[in-house]
Formats: sequence, C-alpha cells, structure tokens
Amino acid sequence: MNVRAAAPTAADTTRGPAGMGRLSGNLGVAEIIFMVIAAAAPLTVISGNVPLAITQGNGPLAWTGFVAAAVVLLLFSVGFVAMTAYMTEAGAFFTYIRAGLGARCGRAGAFLALLTYTAIQLGVYGFFGWSMDDAARQWGGPALPWWLYAAGALVAVAVMGYRHIDLSSRVLGVALVLEIGVVVVMNAMIVWRPMPVAPVADAGPTGPFAVALLFAMTGFIGFEATAIFRDEARDPQRTIPRATYGAVAIIGLFYAMSCWCVIHAWGADSITAITRGLLDHGRNIVLETAGRYAGRVMQQAMQVLLLTSLFACLLSFHNIIARYQLALGREGIMPAFLARTHDRHASPHVASVAQTGTACVLLVLAALSGVDPLVDIFGSMAGISTVGIIVLMVLTSVAVVAFFTRRRDLSRGRAFSTVAIPCIAAVALCVVLYIILANFTRITGLAERTSLMLAVLPFAVTGLGFCTGRTATD
Repeated sequence: MNVRAAAPTAADTTRGPAGMGRLSGNLGVAEIIFMVIAAAAPLTVISGNVPLAITQGNGPLAWTGFVAAAVVLLLFSVGFVAMTAYMTEAGAFFTYIRAGLGARCGRAGAFLALLTYTAIQLGVYGFFGWSMDDAARQWGGPALPWWLYAAGALVAVAVMGYRHIDLSSRVLGVALVLEIGVVVVMNAMIVWRPMPVAPVADAGPTGPFAVALLFAMTGFIGFEATAIFRDEARDPQRTIPRATYGAVAIIGLFYAMSCWCVIHAWGADSITAITRGLLDHGRNIVLETAGRYAGRVMQQAMQVLLLTSLFACLLSFHNIIARYQLALGREGIMPAFLARTHDRHASPHVASVAQTGTACVLLVLAALSGVDPLVDIFGSMAGISTVGIIVLMVLTSVAVVAFFTRRRDLSRGRAFSTVAIPCIAAVALCVVLYIILANFTRITGLAERTSLMLAVLPFAVTGLGFCTGRTATD
C-alpha cells in the first residue's frame, strides 16, 4: 500500500520517542494467556494436527511429540523471560534480536516475523473457508465458494481489530473457554467411561517420532504474543513472564493430554489404523471420538466450535501482525504512519487497516488461483510459518546469550538462566528445525521441488531484511 504518512495529530494518544504512538490497556496474566492460546487455536490443532501426528508420526505414542515440544519451548522461555525485564518496546522477537545481535539482525527478524504470521493467517483463512463450506453443506445449506466465507471472516476481524484490545480479548476469551470446555468434556468421558474396541489388524508401520514433533511444534505458533502485548499489559514486569510460562505449560499439557485421550479412546493397537481409515473417507477421528463418548449433540457442538476456534485464531494473528507493524513504524523500519494509535480505542488502527488490506489482497490472489484451500493454501502456509517461527526462536536464543554476555553485571549470579539454558535452547531448536526441514513435504503435502522453494522463502526474507535499508543504530 502506497499511503503517505500523515503528520502526528491529537489522534495519537500515548506518545513514545519521536512522537510515535503507543498503546494502552489493562491486560492481566489471564487475558494475555487467552490471546496466546487462542492464536494457537487448540481445537484446530487437536482436530487437525493430532490425527496427522498419529497417522504419519509414531502412532500410539504421538502424544510424546507435544510433551517434547513443550519442554523445548519452556527451555526457550527461560532466556526469553530473563531478557523481558530489559525490553521496553513491544516488538517481541524483533526487539530481543535487535538488542542482542544489532539493528540489522533485528530488522531481519522483523521481516521474518511479518512473513511468518502473514503466511499462517492466509492459511487459516483457507482452512476457515473450507471448514465453513463443509459444515454448511452437512447442515443442508448450499455449496458456496470457500472464499466467500473467508471474506466474511475478514470483515469481522477487521472491525474487531480496529477497536480497543479489550474487545478482542473478551471475544477470544469466550471462544477459547467454549472450545477448551468441549474437549475437556470429551477427555473426561474417555477417562471415566472407557469403551473397549476390538483390535484392528494391519495398521501398517508407524512413522518416526520426528514427524509427531513436527506437527506438535506447529501448534505453538503465536507463542511470542505474550511480549507483543507488553504496552497493553497491566504490569509488564510480572505479567509477561507469568503469561509466557503459563501459556506454554497450559498449551503443552492440554495438547498432550487430549492426544493421549484420543489414543486411549480407541486403543493403542487400533488407533493408527482407525485414524487412517477415517481420514481416507474424509472423516475426523476427534469428531468421531466426541460423538462416540459424548453423543451427537457434543459432536455437532465441537464442529461449530472448530469454526469459532479458527475465527479466534484469525483475530489473534491480525492483532499480532498489526502490533508488529506498529512497532516497526515506531522504529522507522516501516512507514511512520503505522505507529499512530486511535484517540478513543487506543488501538493501532492504521496498522490494523493496513493489515486488513494486505490480507484482502492475498485472499483475492488465493481465490483467483483456484487451488485447494485446505491442502494447498493451509498446508503450504503452515509449512512456511513453522520454519519461520523456529528460526525466530533460534535467533532470539542467540540474542539472549549475546545480550547477557556483553552485560555481565546483569547476569551476575544467574548465568545458568541467562546463558547456559538459552544455549541449550538454541541447540534444541536447531535440532527441531532440522527435523522440520527434513520432513517438510509432510507439512505442505506438495511436490518436493515446490516444498523446497517454500522452505527457502523464510531464509530469503530474513536475508532481505538484513540487507535492506538502514536504521539509526546501524
């Protein structure tokens, strides 16, 4: 979008350096955790990633992938939280990388973050459109193009993203409670009233643990949102660390427990074959489990809540991208007008409108391409964003080590949490990145050459950000 920057006016409520707008809010630990978990879209992950982790991963042990992913992210969180006390801006990974590795690396991280969240948002628009069309036809409605439903969601997201963050947090909170509640009911019924299933023979060989880990990691995208909402937090020094640990622990336990319950519901000897058979017929093992243990009404409720889960995910990613653009506008990396905030809503209204415009253009291009919204759009965009988020976390871990190594007075007496654990986290994340790249075609479902091009894109954008332009601190 080629829009000239307007001069600062009274519409810019709270000011930062150089007259840039800042956000305000009263978000506590629970509200920020809601935003992060909503971005992770727990019901979407359980309904989508869990079946794939079972069939393509290590079958009845697929739940271990979610445990391992949570452990890796908890290791990462130690350094991330330690550095939070010294970060005064709400740019999340961008500001951390810049503080530790310099302005050019920070700019590279900012470009990569924008690509990561823009890609996954487009993918979820495709998933939402496909799911809405599928549900409408099952309920006797007409078969409409998927992009019509996606466009309707885009308008609703644009309205809520323009307004104060408290509105989004309330909407996300309600949607999140409902979708978690329906899964908790299903899990409880499985544990309290197990129904034996006759073993199904010839399940075929199970895949590697690496694939289960791969699908588990994609379920944590949106994890950095705890720091992105720094300006709107009630007490950032306490709220952000607590929200970070809380979000990772809750997401990890919820995913692992739900995956284990689905496996337990059908039996370890049968789960792989049953899940594969259902997928071959276009059916979902999680929805079938809910119907078997909690009744058809609960199954239908879960199908509806899957749609609300996807919408909540879209709203969360919209908020994240808008706040990244605001931070980059404030830093002079993107046009300064993006840093303006609304006089009444105290929201990044200009960045929100710009993000809506970008999403609209991408959605139009996706609709004109005629590709499948689930396999092609969601699969390929999830692949790009997964690589991007892991690279961002690797850079952030290295930045934490560099930051505290140069400032030994800040790390005196706590080198274990500021240097040692971040080093371990960086190595662990590099291993995860290798696993993801080695199995990249399993994420995208595309041809090997196309998958390779998509896998290279995050690295190309990172390099572009490193080489493009200059900032005052270069």
